[in-house]
Parts: sequence; C-alpha cells; structure tokens
Amino acid sequence: EVDLEERLRELDLRSDSDIPDVPPPTDSTPEILKRALSGLSARWKNWWIRGILSLAMISGFFLIIYLGSFMLMLLVLSIQVKCYHEIITIGYRVYHSYDLPWFRSLSWYFLLCVNYFFYGETVADYFATFVQRREQLQFLIRYHRFISFALYLTGFCMFVLSLVKKHYRLQFYMFAWTHVTLLITVTQSHLVIQNLFEGMIWFLVPISSVICNDITAYIFGFFFGRTPLIKLSPKKTWEGFIGGFFSTVVFGFIFSYFLAQHQYFVCPVEYNSETNRFVTECEPSELFQMKKYSVPPLLQAVLGWETVNMYPFQMHSFALSTFASLIGPFGGFFASGFKRAFKIKDFADTIPGHGGIMDRFDCQYLMATFVHVYITSFIRGPNPSKLLKQLLILQPEQQLSVYKTLKSHLVEKGILQPSLRG
Repeated sequence: EVDLEERLRELDLRSDSDIPDVPPPTDSTPEILKRALSGLSARWKNWWIRGILSLAMISGFFLIIYLGSFMLMLLVLSIQVKCYHEIITIGYRVYHSYDLPWFRSLSWYFLLCVNYFFYGETVADYFATFVQRREQLQFLIRYHRFISFALYLTGFCMFVLSLVKKHYRLQFYMFAWTHVTLLITVTQSHLVIQNLFEGMIWFLVPISSVICNDITAYIFGFFFGRTPLIKLSPKKTWEGFIGGFFSTVVFGFIFSYFLAQHQYFVCPVEYNSETNRFVTECEPSELFQMKKYSVPPLLQAVLGWETVNMYPFQMHSFALSTFASLIGPFGGFFASGFKRAFKIKDFADTIPGHGGIMDRFDCQYLMATFVHVYITSFIRGPNPSKLLKQLLILQPEQQLSVYKTLKSHLVEKGILQPSLRG
C-alpha cells in the first residue's frame, strides 16, 4: 500500500518550504509623516498612518460619489486593474517567470479580453436604445459573444505556441494563476457595477459596511483585543470581531436611513441617450417609501414604542451588514492565507500603512457577489422598461408578432375583451 503522504508529496511538486522568499515591499510612507511620527512607537506610528490615510481615502471616495455614477464605474475599473496587477506580479516574483516568452503580454491580453466580454454584455443590457441608433455598434453587439470567444481563442493559441521545453510546468502554473486572478478580480468587479446599476444605494451600503467593519474591528481589537480569533491572522481578535459586528449593523441601519431619502441614491442608474448622460431620476419603489411597523412586544417594554417608522430597505441593510461583519472578513482571512503561502506581508506597498489595493478590497469582492445574489434572489423582479427597450430593437414584423401573442394571452386571462381590435 502506497503511503498517502508520499503520494501527496509527489502530486504537490512544490511544498511551501520550496517557495522562494519574495522581497518585502518598500516603505512608501511620505517623508512628512515619517518626521511627524518619528517619536512614536511602531504600534502607534502604524495607527496614525493608517488613520490619516483612511480619512484621505474616505474623503476621496465621497468626492467620486459626488461626481456621479460614471466616475464610480471608472473607479471600480481602476481598482480591478490594480488588484490584477498586484496578484499577477506576485506570481512573477514567486515563480521567477519574468523571462517566459510572451507571458507578461498574454496576461494583460487576457485581462482585456475578459473585460471586453463583460462590459460588452453590460452595454447590450443597459444601453440598448443607444446601440440601436449607431449601426457600427449594432454589429459589435449582435456578434459580441462570438468576437469575445475569438479574441480569447487567439490568446489561447498564442499561449500554446509560446510553450518552451523545460518550462512547461512553470508556464502552466502561470496560465492557471492568470485565470484564477481573472475570476477573482474581473468577475467580481463586474458584479459591483451590476449592483450599481440597480441603484447607488446597493453599491454604497455594502461597500461602506465592509469599510466600517474593517475600521471598527481594527479599533476594538487595538484597544480591547486579547483573545486571538484565527491563526491565519494573529492580530485579529474576538473582541475586534464582535465589536465590528455590532458597530457595522448600527452604521448600516443609520446610513441606509439617510440614503433612502434621496432619489440620487435609490433610483436605478440609466443612460439617457438624448442627453448622453447617466441619470438617476424615478419614482422610488416601495423599498424606499416610509412605512409604519409594529414593535415586537418584547422590545416595547424596553423602547417604550408600539410602532416605528422606517424604510423597508433598512431591513435589508441588516442582512447586508450582517454578511459584511460575519462572512466578509473571511475574504480577508483567505487573502492572509494566500500571503502566508507565498511569504509576503502585503500584496504591494501602494497605500502606506495599508499595503496594496488588494489588501483593502479582499473583502469587497466577496461582498459584491453576495449583494448580486441577494438582489436577484429577493429584490429584483421583471423589469418592464428593459423589456420594452429590447422590443424596440426588433423588426416591425417581430414587434407585431409579439403584440398579437400578448393580446391573445390577455384575452385568455379575461383582461381584454375578445372584440377588442388593434
């Protein structure tokens, strides 16, 4: 009988101990901050650097929100590209694959192919009226999936042609690394944009909840942390985890109340082909209309209220905040395990005190997937406006066929009289 451990050793051609050390990222802290904090201990110095840079990033984020949906989409795309670059760069360093023929170019080529596919799907779905008015775009949209496949197939063939003797295994390592990275970054960022189109509130509340949980868990852990939470992240504590949970739930509830009052945040993002602008104007759905709820008898004695007025979305914010607090951190734990596996402290040194962009968005991608699944499962229903846009693209005879079928269905349902002519 072959020993199981021996078989696993043969399958795992490289153990963790064989992974070469990756040079640690350089300290990118601005000199003015270094001088100002030179008298502090390393622990408090890191606290102030993280705090100052966090406030700067949050302020910049608010500015981009003010600039509108299009700027938010550009921000998501920029973050996606940077996260992809950080992960791919780690692969190059770990496997010493800088000299592999074509591979750096192929990695970026595959990124362009996948983005072309996803953003083309978005254009076809949300900008049908705009596409209808431009003949050159009609061809690209009609054959979009075939073109996307052809582009990917070109890259695949180029990879096969680039295979070099004695480097096969390494090249397939990097091919798999590239595709997993694409799955993590591009697919998830596309879901973020899909959530944004449902209304900015579905973008802001989840992202802000993750940020709030990250900050409050760090604060509670910094001041009160005593009990280690998980071995992958020795600095994470149960005190920080629990404090972050309650803080995030309260924050999400209050933040949702504020956003639900404004059309700018609750209306689906749509493209107005007449003005060539993204617009957020609508009659708010029932989710964003104030309703009266009865307080459970157990809480009436504590609060002294029998009823409470709130937006239905605030109930959904509880689900989003709970996920951001309890499950979202596992995205960070996953990233910690990844970094430990390849002996690195951070993905990069882009943000002083924080590491790379991926270090700050490791939980956001998991959150984006949950929000998308949540919307499609519990929120989104048939969208008449999208269906109408698709009908307007059809040829007149196709539109007439749809009309006759719909009319026959309504007559059978008793909604229309059989004598009605149209």
